[in-house]
Amino acid sequence: MPRRSRLFEQILRPVALSAIALGGPAAAADIAFKAPAYLAVYDWTGFYLGAHTGYGDGSLGPGTNPLPEQAVFFPPTVTGLLGGYQAGYNRQFSNRMVLGIEADATFTSPLDVPRLEPAPFHSSIDYTGTLRGRVGFAFGSWMPYLTGGFAWGHSHVRINDADGEVVSTPGQYHTGWTVGAGAEFALSGNWSAKLEYDYIDLARRTYDLGGVGLRPVTIDPDIHLLKFGLNYQFGDTPWPVAASPTKLPESYDWNVHAQTTFLPQGYPSFRAPYTGTNSLPGPGQLQATWTTTAFLGLRLWEGGELYFNPEMAQGFGINGTLGLAGFPNGEAQKAGAPFAKLRPQRYFFKQTFGLGGEQEEVADGPNQLPGKRDIDRITVVVGRFAVGDFFDGNSYAKDPRLDFMNWAMWASAAYDFPADLPGYTRGAVVEFNRKDWAVRAGLFQVPDAPNSDILTFKTGGAVVEFEGRYSVSDQPGKLRLGAFANRGNTGIYREALEIENINPALDINDVMASIRRDNLKYGFYANLEQQLAKDIGVFARASWNDGRTEILSFTDIDRSVSGGLSVKGSYWGRPSDTFGIGGAVNGLSAAHRDFLAAGGLGLLIGDGQLNYSHERIFETYYAYSISENFTLTADYQFITNPAYNADRGPVHIFSGRLHGEF
Repeated sequence: MPRRSRLFEQILRPVALSAIALGGPAAAADIAFKAPAYLAVYDWTGFYLGAHTGYGDGSLGPGTNPLPEQAVFFPPTVTGLLGGYQAGYNRQFSNRMVLGIEADATFTSPLDVPRLEPAPFHSSIDYTGTLRGRVGFAFGSWMPYLTGGFAWGHSHVRINDADGEVVSTPGQYHTGWTVGAGAEFALSGNWSAKLEYDYIDLARRTYDLGGVGLRPVTIDPDIHLLKFGLNYQFGDTPWPVAASPTKLPESYDWNVHAQTTFLPQGYPSFRAPYTGTNSLPGPGQLQATWTTTAFLGLRLWEGGELYFNPEMAQGFGINGTLGLAGFPNGEAQKAGAPFAKLRPQRYFFKQTFGLGGEQEEVADGPNQLPGKRDIDRITVVVGRFAVGDFFDGNSYAKDPRLDFMNWAMWASAAYDFPADLPGYTRGAVVEFNRKDWAVRAGLFQVPDAPNSDILTFKTGGAVVEFEGRYSVSDQPGKLRLGAFANRGNTGIYREALEIENINPALDINDVMASIRRDNLKYGFYANLEQQLAKDIGVFARASWNDGRTEILSFTDIDRSVSGGLSVKGSYWGRPSDTFGIGGAVNGLSAAHRDFLAAGGLGLLIGDGQLNYSHERIFETYYAYSISENFTLTADYQFITNPAYNADRGPVHIFSGRLHGEF
């Protein structure tokens, strides 16, 4: 790599810091960038689009019992960590005065459950928006500015019953004003970074809670926001080039990528003679999810890399992600929300130790910095990530944003991998890679109870995977074999059933909760992918767990087999399109099915009774490439015996998916 000039170091450092700070999911701010910059006179005139992240605090008024929002490394507040979008226009005048207008929307974090104190009601601010003027002065490639204007937002009150369960969540809109100040810095190409403080004062709104026997509550939001952001500047000549510009070298030490996925999904009415607490309702329904993720990478030193993936998520899976063991939307989280919520889904450090010998090229991509690495290597990863980032991979069925959507298709479904409600954990992974094989192992935090969002190291999960690479008739293939074990705070099905048999008046779910303790669950999986010809491949998975204790993290499956075919569109003149077809069969252990038949509830399922049969899933999709960045997918799933119940179904599920990568 060329030697960096002092000026290049000064430019690269704020780029890296702003990349670590970026947390908004705006598409324009998602474009990968590592382009060369030019030393030139900068003109701030033009439209821009961007994204931001940051931290906020404030008050909703006395006696409002505000919900504590997650802030990860900082104390929880009424906003917690925040993220959002902005767009605007600047006009720079000959005296270097810059006038502009900007609109933005800022969303808060999810609830910090461990810090939630019991109360008859809680209040929350869901989001804020502003429309502001900006007045700045251009000092070449940086611009301090003042800003102010109109603001609005939305609040809600969460009314709880005596057991702390949510009864209702009335909401209201607020209007008000905002003032602030900031500084924006030109980086390279069309990119700039900003640091901004905003104060937002919203008008008070009163909630009449007399209908549930509570006094009126007045929400009076005063919000302080500190935001870091990136903007992409539009225009024909955002960087006017001098006659003999000085060109800076390219940097492969940082990158930015992102994705956005909108996935509506629904089903028509189906046969449902009875319905339980976690049943898929018989009448048809339509739901949608939307996620947007930034993938930020920074090379710290040779072999040392740092990655950060803030993500905005909004919407719900059908029936709130309940009713099917093989759930049909891989984007659906168990912690859905009507308004977008920000989570720092991944933040991890990766160190690669090369062992010498032959090298391979590493392409630029999400969570992957470009360059070369030794084929023989040891890699260590520490931080927060999804277990599936490093284990149970498959070229044809792995990413519900790109290929199969059903949980039983893109994962070894009987592997109850450790995860919080959105599907992530914290831990460490070690991999030893050779040309024809690799072995990797991981140790992770697990939830402190089934379906909990709280991760703990009091117990833990582990997995070991062997990956073998081979060729059949010059067509490449891979076989992955894994063994896993989790220790978690779970109950044993047979123990709960025995107690229930002694005293049938007891609720079996209360019994199960009362006998939870540190228990072991273990199992195995096999994962095969095989290319048959250019752009044609098949895959197959089989997985099994002991089925003795409650499922802790993933879904209610103890045995599963799946497989299918993937074909690229090069055979009909559309090489970027993909057609996929496949199926899965899921099953339960005898103890697990008896527990459900007795009225037990699992993580996702529970009809109150059970006429057991294997859950069978057929899925087919066609992904149509709209452009280099966007793909539109049509998906159909046919599920017989939903939630293993032969009395209900079958269910026809139709999905669309708009996916963008930048």
